[in-house]
Amino acid sequence: MNNRRNLLIVLGTAPFAPRALFAQAEQPVLIGWLHFGGRNSQRSLLAALKEGLAALGWKEGSQFRIEDRAADGELGRLASLAQELAAKKPALIVAVSLSAATRAAKAAPEIPIVMVAIGDPITAGLVTNLARPGGMVTGLAGFGAELAGKHLELLLAATPTLKRIGFLASLPSRNRAAAMEAARRSAAHYAVEAMFAEVASPEDIEPAIYRLAKEGAQALVVLQSVLLAEERPRIVRLALAQRWPMVAGLRSFAVEGALLSYGSNARARFRRAAYYVDRILKGAKPGDIPIEQPMTFQFVVNLKTAKALGITIPPWILLHADEVIQ
Repeated sequence: MNNRRNLLIVLGTAPFAPRALFAQAEQPVLIGWLHFGGRNSQRSLLAALKEGLAALGWKEGSQFRIEDRAADGELGRLASLAQELAAKKPALIVAVSLSAATRAAKAAPEIPIVMVAIGDPITAGLVTNLARPGGMVTGLAGFGAELAGKHLELLLAATPTLKRIGFLASLPSRNRAAAMEAARRSAAHYAVEAMFAEVASPEDIEPAIYRLAKEGAQALVVLQSVLLAEERPRIVRLALAQRWPMVAGLRSFAVEGALLSYGSNARARFRRAAYYVDRILKGAKPGDIPIEQPMTFQFVVNLKTAKALGITIPPWILLHADEVIQ
């Protein structure tokens, strides 16, 4: 009798405890996953989230399962996919990108959202404060616009003779306007000309590259967005055809053939997202968990591309690189 009474006291006082305890005891917890990009690109990110959950003691299949939806870079599909996930009544939704988080929050206002995004969630209207977000949205975000200036700085350090820089931006990106403004400020600081091309779909990319080439661009900076990350093989191929040195945020751009990449470690961010999932499933309120900004960055130099373009990378840059692709 005393044991039963003690159990009732625990269940009655711990926040979200009944759901967490019984979900693990009787059936796996359902976790939603909403990704703006395609299924192929999300595999490594989803795998990183699962690795993080495993490290925290969660077993896939017996304790949790993931219901995933991917928009394949089509912004118009996000709202319906978010509604599909909301109808499944998951314990929480992991939203990849600010756009995905916004759609998920609208479709499922009572369901916790763990976002993993580039950009400012305050500007996007998702939260009012990073330290204490309130509401149902938390996770990792930030350092989208700020990187545009850093990318230009690194590109000019590697190739100081450049005078006309092309910037490729994605119209679906909520981070676009701030990133473009940061790029303009940085270009003015370094006394180079900034030229912008904006794309709304994969089909827009090739004409945008050709337009920048026609206008005299000598290099390319890819502003961060899920759409452009999805299309990185196409973008790198087109840039190399113009013999442009190129810099972007994701390491995978440099692996594909971009001269440089500098940005947050994507897999580390998704492993860290598991911490948020774990906290919420154990009863924490999402609005009480501070939103984190990226702490781990990777700087990659593709020396093979440098040689192909006839560029001599200064030794100090190679010394500061986390990885040099030969």
